Amino acid sequence: MRNQERRSLAAAIVASVAVGLALLLVSLVSPSAARADFIGDLAHTFERSLANGTWGLSLGLIFLAGLATSLTPCVFPMIAITVSVFGARQAKTKLEGAKLSTSFVLGIATLFTPLGVIAGLSGDLFGAALASAWVLVPLAVIFLALAASMFGAFELNLPPALQNKLSSVGGVGTLGAFLFGLVSSVIAAPCTGPVVGALLSWIGTTRSVAFGGLAMFVYALGLGTLTWIVGTFAISLPKSGSWVEWTKSVFGIAMIVAAIYYLRDLLGLGEVAQKTTTWLLASLALMAVGVLVGAVHLSFHDGWPVRLRKGAGVALATVGLAGLVGWLVALPPLPPGARIPWMSDYAAAQALARQEHKPMLVDFGASWCGACGELDRDTFSDLRVVSAARRFVPVRVDLSPDKDTPAKRAVLRSYHERGLPLVVLHGADGVEVARLKQFVPPEEFVALLGRAR
Repeated sequence: MRNQERRSLAAAIVASVAVGLALLLVSLVSPSAARADFIGDLAHTFERSLANGTWGLSLGLIFLAGLATSLTPCVFPMIAITVSVFGARQAKTKLEGAKLSTSFVLGIATLFTPLGVIAGLSGDLFGAALASAWVLVPLAVIFLALAASMFGAFELNLPPALQNKLSSVGGVGTLGAFLFGLVSSVIAAPCTGPVVGALLSWIGTTRSVAFGGLAMFVYALGLGTLTWIVGTFAISLPKSGSWVEWTKSVFGIAMIVAAIYYLRDLLGLGEVAQKTTTWLLASLALMAVGVLVGAVHLSFHDGWPVRLRKGAGVALATVGLAGLVGWLVALPPLPPGARIPWMSDYAAAQALARQEHKPMLVDFGASWCGACGELDRDTFSDLRVVSAARRFVPVRVDLSPDKDTPAKRAVLRSYHERGLPLVVLHGADGVEVARLKQFVPPEEFVALLGRAR
């Protein structure tokens, strides 16, 4: 076995052992973590940060995505050359180097930020489209194609003539650094394109223009961080090697999982998966085995035995990650009586509320709506909410891909809304009392229920 293969296998073994030890430590030391609540809490925090406008966690993860993209073969090996092109390497002081490097990063941000704004503007339309299998299936195919590009099946390169022309843009100086930053990410499209595409599709589901613009700005900061450090402090980064290619494999697996995530309802992933510690540990174990087999450190460009190992590793890691996604979207096992007895026919529920002179609780939701899932997991399953909702006629208008109908869409339009989540409370006289368009905790929802008489 060659030295490089030994190092690659050793790295994979270390990664797998680290995952195994972490799982063992979690199961032995932390009773609460052993119940697998810790990842659920993290997911809930992420969704809640978007719903409440406290975006710190979300933006932090997006920054890390940008930083990880800078470690790909299209970006990392070019950092030293890039710094020399816009003159930071020749800067006489650290302040001058920082000024040039900052201009370069702002150029990157100027390219990406408007894309986030556009994605946020299309949010309602994008969210509504995700209720259709005619949109979800092509979107999943696009993600699978992006994954194939990350694994080296093809490159998303610009025409060579255009690449050469873009490479000549800019020059030494602040303006030159800014212009070079503006075009550099376009040149690095084989690695940045798939990641940016995934981010933009997710931003569209948030329906927030402000978050979209800020998210892509933060992604640009992450992408340019290493260049800024090298340009400011004139340090030398480690030499690029096999580990740079490994980054693309990680993104490739992530793209496959993104495709599965968008098809989760059509695949019935939430119904098959179980919210149990056993399911979680099995999913993580499959991910670890996939890495050990060769999901990351092997290459599809080698001979067939290596390709087969790589394919098996990718398959195992993908199944493990898909299982983790299923665990996250599955509803936890709840005690008897911790469910609101939702009706599914809006017209029948409205007639029953009038007949019995009861207030009505209307929940518009869909499997693709993260905040809707959080409401179902954390709020509607809370015993206090279930108890307070007993005097209501509850109806759920499910707009999931396999349950959406023109009649349900007409009900949503009657409330002059297009986006989700949407929860509406009507009094016994039929008049609307309150309307929610974001996640609220159980205690706040109980107080709102008390307003409907």
